Parts: sequence; C-alpha cells; structure tokens
Amino acid sequence: MKIAVVTGASSGIGREFVRQMDRRYTGLDEIWVIARRQNRLDELKAACGTKIRVLPLDLCEKESLDILTRLLENKHPEVKLLVNASGYGKIGTVADLTADEQTGMVRLNCEALTAVTAAVIPYLSRNSRIIQMASAAAFLPQPKFAVYAATKAYVFSFSRALREELKGRKILVTAVCPGPVKTEFFDIAESKDEIPAYKILFMADPVKVVKRALRDAEAGKFLSVYGPAMKLAYLAAKALPHGLLLKVYK
Repeated sequence: MKIAVVTGASSGIGREFVRQMDRRYTGLDEIWVIARRQNRLDELKAACGTKIRVLPLDLCEKESLDILTRLLENKHPEVKLLVNASGYGKIGTVADLTADEQTGMVRLNCEALTAVTAAVIPYLSRNSRIIQMASAAAFLPQPKFAVYAATKAYVFSFSRALREELKGRKILVTAVCPGPVKTEFFDIAESKDEIPAYKILFMADPVKVVKRALRDAEAGKFLSVYGPAMKLAYLAAKALPHGLLLKVYK
C-alpha cells in the first residue's frame, strides 16, 4: 500500500498539500491526514478522490504519537511522501508571551516534527520524499517572533542534516521556506501583537507556495523558496551581518 502522510492537514498549508496531492499523485492508495480537528479532516476527506485516512491526533501528546507508531507497524505501508506541516507561531516579545505559548511552539514545531519524522522513516521507500515546512523566518532571528524563528531554524538545520543521512537510501528531503502566507496561521499569531506591515506586503498565496514546494521536492531540491522577495531575503541573510539586518527589520 503506497501512502502519503500529512500533518497539520486541517487548515492552511497542510490542507492545501492534501488537495494538490489528491489531484497530482494518482498512484497513492491512501493519504493519511493528521490534525486535532476531526471535523475539518472529515470535510477534507469528503472533498478528495483519493482514499483519506483521518487521524485526529494531537502530536504534542505521547499517546497520539504512539497511535501513529502502532498504525504504521500494523499496516506497514510504503510511504512515498511525508509532509510535516503542523506548526504555529505567536507574535510578541519573549517578555509578553506566556511560557506555555513559547514552549508550545517548541513542542509542536520541533519535537513533534522530529518524532513524526523518526516514526515514518522506516517505512519510506526508495525515491520517496520528505517535505518539512520551515519558514523564511529560519534565515534570520526575528524580534517579536523570536521563538517561532528559532524553531524554524531548527527545522531548517534538521532537514539539511537528515537529507545527508538519507541520501544512501535515495530518499530526499526538501525544506520549504515561504514568507508570510495567507492562511489561518496569522489569526493565531496575532493574538498578542499585530503582524508587521512588511509581512502583509509580502503575503503569498498558499496554492502557489504548495505548488512550488511539490515541484521542488519532485526535482530533488533541498530548498523551496517561493517568490523573488523571499529569495532575496535568503541571499541577504547569507551575505550580510545579521546585526545589520535586524536593524532593518525592526
């Protein structure tokens, strides 16, 4: 049984990945969709032609990770594509955000992503792909987005090392690093502070971001960055002192 696994599938980027994979990859027997909101997953299932296995799990809970691990052991599928799209961010200073809000980002964006990746790796076959949702925030520390940017820097670094580890099995990893995307993400992010104006200016269409990500993964690229503005941001973060760039972004 050939499958894809998508986390964060109930909304935003994750849901868009499922929609496009449903149309793009006719050879999949199932797409396993993971998120906390079962009703949203059920709606997604009804809209897809590919068989959807709904897994209403909270990936920050060990019990949910155990359920996924046991299901993989029992079904022993051939995983052709893993998309880790679960994650959230909170805008605000470290002093203003609660400890739970900040450690929650670390648990979901870093720990859960790592745990799901480790659980799925034994079932990935030759020429499979892993797509990890990082962010352009991974390129540079961001005041008022400090923890979120740090978690995405982790995803970026983890993905690069993992790609090297899996090359021998012909499994490739792509880190997707978009800028701001027009999804529900910012409804959560803005609960303590407003999104900066420059982020609104560069808001991207999730359909285009996901389309680019799938193409880049198919081509075997490590980095997927949508749009000239974010590509310029990536080059600037590599070439210029971060102290200088931080003054510009304030």
